Parts: sequence; structure tokens; C-alpha cells
Amino acid sequence: MSEDKQFIRREKDTKKTSTALKEVDIYRDTFIRYMGYSNEIGESFRPLVPKSLVAASYGMAIGYVCTDTFDKALRLQMDGASSREVVVKGGDVFCWQMLASVAIPGLVINRITWATKTLLSKAPMPVLKTVPTLVGLASIPLIIHPIDSMVDRLMDATYRKTVR
Repeated sequence: MSEDKQFIRREKDTKKTSTALKEVDIYRDTFIRYMGYSNEIGESFRPLVPKSLVAASYGMAIGYVCTDTFDKALRLQMDGASSREVVVKGGDVFCWQMLASVAIPGLVINRITWATKTLLSKAPMPVLKTVPTLVGLASIPLIIHPIDSMVDRLMDATYRKTVR
């Protein structure tokens, strides 16, 4: 790989005087990762926007998942991997991303927003309609890493154990 590609960054090894190259996964290690969370933003705004916009946010997140899956499988194939290895890797990436980026976080934010709206509807004084949306948006950064870790453990115990 050439050094001018965006997938590589230089990291200075503090114990050695040499410079090491480390590949960066742009779909998991950069801001692009948050494209997978567009449906959470849609879920947060569900009380305020038409359902078609929420559905479009899911389309965007699933597009991100498919792009990451295609990228990983294509890179593996270009490196000379067998067809089985490419299919297994593609399945792993697709399942992981659909669970960690779309399904579980979407459900969690949907329920947080719903619970907030339900609780506030019982409040003795009127509350802004935007509060459930703000609570949902504020929850997104808090759920990312726990869900990613949980999906890693789930995938290790199921899919990865079965296909390898």
C-alpha cells in the first residue's frame, strides 16, 4: 500500500525510532462511522417529523452498512482470499454492522424517546415537544460503545464460532 492513501496514518513508535504504518478502517475509525447512526437521529426526531424522514434515516444507515460490507469483502478478495473467506467476512461485517449500527441502537433510542414522551405527557405542567428529541439525541453517544461491545461478544459466541 502506498503512503499517500487515506487509509494509512503514520504512528510514531515511542520505544523505537522507526515510524510504523497502521491501516485505518475508515468505516469504523473515522467520522464516517457515525453514518451508521443516522437512524438514531431519525428515531430521536420521530416525535417531530413525518415517518417518511425516519424511514429515510434507516435507508441511509443501511446504505452505510452495505458499503462497509462491500468494502471489506472486496479488499479481502483483492488480497487473494478464497471465496469462502470473502463470504464469511462479508457476512460477519454485515451482521455486526446491522446489529451494532442499525437494529439495536435504533430500538434503544426509539424506546428512550417513547419513554421520555410518555413520562412527560403525565407531567402536571406543559413541557416542550422537543424534550424527547433532545433526550434521544443526548443518549446516542452514551449507547455506542456498550452496544458495540455487546455485539462483539454476541458475534464471538454465535456467528464467528459457527463459521470458523
